[in-house]
Amino acid sequence: MRPDKQLSMEIDAAVPTAARMYDHYLGGKDNYAADRAACEELDKVVPSTRALALNNRHFLQRVVRTLTQKYGIRQYLDHGSGLPTQDNVHQVAQRIDPTAHVVYVDNDPMVLVHGRALLEQDERTTVIHADLRETEAIFTHPDTERLIDFTQPVAVLFNSVFHCIPDSDTDGPLAVVRRVSERLAPGSCLVMCQLVSEDAKVREFVTDFMDKATQGHWGRVRQKKDVAEWFAGLEILEPGLVEVSTWRPETELAPRQLTQEWIEFGGVARLVQGLS
Repeated sequence: MRPDKQLSMEIDAAVPTAARMYDHYLGGKDNYAADRAACEELDKVVPSTRALALNNRHFLQRVVRTLTQKYGIRQYLDHGSGLPTQDNVHQVAQRIDPTAHVVYVDNDPMVLVHGRALLEQDERTTVIHADLRETEAIFTHPDTERLIDFTQPVAVLFNSVFHCIPDSDTDGPLAVVRRVSERLAPGSCLVMCQLVSEDAKVREFVTDFMDKATQGHWGRVRQKKDVAEWFAGLEILEPGLVEVSTWRPETELAPRQLTQEWIEFGGVARLVQGLS
């Protein structure tokens, strides 16, 4: 069954979503009053969230440029892509090589509607409606099979999305990473980062707040050690696992994350032989 048909296409403006809250933080217009209100409440405890979101977006753009220019990646599978904004993955990659292929994946129906409208004339890029945990459905989706050749290197992106899913032996972040890695050719890359805090009070507040605000569509804020587990058995590219505003900044004047109550933490790994 196509993953499009497994998820509701109803847009509930009264319930915030992570994608629309992120859109608001980035200065977008595709969000509702409930999303903006949730951001205002969140900012009372973690006021650096807007800066964090912007820095994370810049990280994604630097990663795509680096992987396209320096590592020859021409295929991208972006899980939890969120609403279209400026300099999306396909735009960054296709400025370097117009033949680059990109498949976006998101479970928010609003993302599907806006993404498909944006990409209507782009035969090398598409968006599919699926839960990022449904690896089999995503990899065998007709649009994925049309655009991605898994015998060749692929960059698989999990950019600021794993905090949206809970821990589970079968569907948690580590299980998803292992399922995906088993399907990738040597030379493929995994981009993974999520919201982390070493402050137990911040972790507890944000996890509880977002779980209630999104009516259960949330996982948890984790710690750096949790993120490190996902990279086990992979060749981590320099500069390693870091707060993302420090990942290969283009200039010394690039924006930095100035506060530490919570950060976006992760990095980029290259699959050499596959997970051990």
